[in-house]
Amino acid sequence: MDFSHILNSRKITTSVVLGVFLTLLSFGRLYAQEQKAPENGQETKTEEKFDPTETIMEHIGDSHFYHVGGGIAFPLPVILYTNKGVEIFMSSVFGHEGEEIHQGKYYKYALVHDKVKAVTGDDKTIDATASVFDLSITRNVASLWMSVILLLIIFLSVASSYKKRVGKAPKGLQSFLEPVILFIRDDVALPNIGYKYARFMPLLLTVFFFILINNLIGLIPFFPGGSNLTGNIAVTLVLSVITLLVVNLNGNKHYWGHIFFPGTVPIWLWPLWWVVELLGIFSRPFALMIRLFANITAGHIIVLSLISLIFVFKSVAIAPVSVAFVVFMDILELLVALLQAFIFTLLTSLFIGSAIEEHHH
Repeated sequence: MDFSHILNSRKITTSVVLGVFLTLLSFGRLYAQEQKAPENGQETKTEEKFDPTETIMEHIGDSHFYHVGGGIAFPLPVILYTNKGVEIFMSSVFGHEGEEIHQGKYYKYALVHDKVKAVTGDDKTIDATASVFDLSITRNVASLWMSVILLLIIFLSVASSYKKRVGKAPKGLQSFLEPVILFIRDDVALPNIGYKYARFMPLLLTVFFFILINNLIGLIPFFPGGSNLTGNIAVTLVLSVITLLVVNLNGNKHYWGHIFFPGTVPIWLWPLWWVVELLGIFSRPFALMIRLFANITAGHIIVLSLISLIFVFKSVAIAPVSVAFVVFMDILELLVALLQAFIFTLLTSLFIGSAIEEHHH
């Protein structure tokens, strides 16, 4: 399929360059702490060593602040369920950099590696007597809601167009998405699932567009609304569990009969066969989870590492080389974003097809 109908190259190039620019601004803000004024009023130049590992892990992980770019971040609601009760407040109480301690109703709280912990003192010593479950609206949760709203707007609009334009040529957003929808139907669902494909089309389309949109949203670091959502293993775990449930709940008697009563296998080998088949049931969605998580996270780490070289070597001379490689990697990540959405959807349809196929000799 020609994906040129899906992505406009000029807009992509502009977004990539803008993303690199915003990334450099954000890294520069973290690194450029050149002067510190002591109490006696005299200014003394100090230099803080740039730690690329800490910076990269901070930006590919989740956060209690919604980072927009250029050092701008909005606080998000913190919802804590403790052994003494529920506490709700905004993350702004921890300060702009998350360095402050907040005195709550039941405990003192602090951000320790961007995790809300109950502490005993000003040195952020974790309170071992406190039981705290963090149910906060984090950056990944906000990004998830944003992508869900975007999906609803897109598909409700397309569905409305199909109802209003029955028998007519597609127009607008409908014509933009119809080739992709037909591609998923004709080249993914139908060949792998068979004549029962229509039952699973809503799932396959939702999975494909959900992964694709979040891959593209998180492609440009520090872009407004961007986050490493599909690079969060909890998200890929939920997607793989959905695949696991759909496949096995729809499995027919031939599917389960092949697992527990393999007619061509000697009876004395059945226990070993059961172990292998049961491991296969869980290993397939596990592979889906790891593949999506690893590919998206690795791409973000590579891009951020290349930008970090400028601040590690403290030289502007390396900037053109670093930025050139970043632009190349961002363009390559566009292919990865499309490919990972396609692979996840393809394998899901393949697993479903193997579970519902009719018995044949």
